[in-house]
Amino acid sequence: MSTTHFVKTVSVAGTFDATVQAVKSALGEQGFGILTEIDVRATLKKKLGIDHPPTLILGACNPKLAHRALTAEPDVSTLMPCNVVVRETPSGTVEVVALDPLALKTLIDHPEIEAVAHEGGARLDQALAALTTT
Repeated sequence: MSTTHFVKTVSVAGTFDATVQAVKSALGEQGFGILTEIDVRATLKKKLGIDHPPTLILGACNPKLAHRALTAEPDVSTLMPCNVVVRETPSGTVEVVALDPLALKTLIDHPEIEAVAHEGGARLDQALAALTTT
């Protein structure tokens, strides 16, 4: 897994569709549900006539962590759900990219938000790690 200052990325062996299912399963095992799905490829084709590699944005949410964060700082809702992206690269590999919850610390200075970000980050790391062993 590679991590930048705001995202975590893993490359996954397998097809795009199989990876989407594996991501949903791995996130589910860590208590995340999928609230939204945005098919970027289909949207760009329909709205702009542009061909784009397969890209799906999953809006993931762990209800217990979301409740803790919303109780501490209601405006955190503007940053929810957490986006997890499955995308096919130009070389044909499949990547899973997720916002690092610790990036919230740069936006919201609150000890409970930091605690939730640490727990959410650990759960996300476990989900991403499961993808590289399937």
